[in-house]
Amino acid sequence: MTAVIDKPPVRERSGWAAAPRPAWEEEPNKASLAGKGLVLTLACLGILFPLWIVVVTSVSSRKTIDEAGGLVMVPKGITLVAYKELLSGGQVTRAAIISVLVTLVGTLFSMAVSVLCAYGLSRIGSLGHRWLLMLLLATMFFSAGLIPTYLLVQSLGLTDSYLALILPSAVSVFNILVLRGFFMGISQELIDSARIDGAGDFRILWQIVMPLSRAVLAVITLFYAVGYWSAWFNASLYLNDQNMMPLQNVMIQLVQKQEAPVGLGQAIKTGQLSGLAVQMAVMVLALLPVAVLSPFVQRHFKKGMLTGAIKG
Repeated sequence: MTAVIDKPPVRERSGWAAAPRPAWEEEPNKASLAGKGLVLTLACLGILFPLWIVVVTSVSSRKTIDEAGGLVMVPKGITLVAYKELLSGGQVTRAAIISVLVTLVGTLFSMAVSVLCAYGLSRIGSLGHRWLLMLLLATMFFSAGLIPTYLLVQSLGLTDSYLALILPSAVSVFNILVLRGFFMGISQELIDSARIDGAGDFRILWQIVMPLSRAVLAVITLFYAVGYWSAWFNASLYLNDQNMMPLQNVMIQLVQKQEAPVGLGQAIKTGQLSGLAVQMAVMVLALLPVAVLSPFVQRHFKKGMLTGAIKG
């Protein structure tokens, strides 16, 4: 005789079978759904509206900006002259190239060091494993301070060098711990079978561990890339040559100090360009790479961060 097990009813919604709700979770009503939709809509508007104003102002003509009395909300008389002048080979173009190169080289270097360190710390029983881990954790709570760090960079001869934009902030202990937690979640039997087949640590890391860790690697890479792209303090501290400044420092000079980029000062004074449009255009150029890359990595955030933070 076959026993019949009652299954919880499954509600049908828009042709899809919805999972049954737990007993403690109330059924959504129209008021709660409308309230959630309203809150999310207001949050999206609070984020997108300032960006809209920045973009519209950057593509507005001087006449439109003067008529609006400043920031423009309704596009009218769209022109790309501000971007054309900024990217015509002057200070902003050079600063953008510097930022791109520093971001690429710094991210590759930081990822190489972080992955190697995290993999070594994820192998329980490796030489000095516990002491190295404690030493890294200590650096998260205690630091030498700004003056000793500056003196160290100066003594190494890194001032007025692009290495000063990379080495002082090349490694994040938090990112190493996230990578370590993810690596520890990889099946030990898989690694042992690779060792039996004659694979060494570097081959295991390259052909087994890293392909299985694409989610967390994508997230950590984005963290490092955004950090290098947005960094401005190291450049203001260690660089004295204005021609070596990255894009973020040029934007600070333009927006806060009201200093026009080299080559555009005369155009702004004669009325060919609007200083406000130039400021907004530089902001858009600074935000554009992060805005473009983030959606491609967004789907890895949940898996990469939560798994790496919980396991291990």
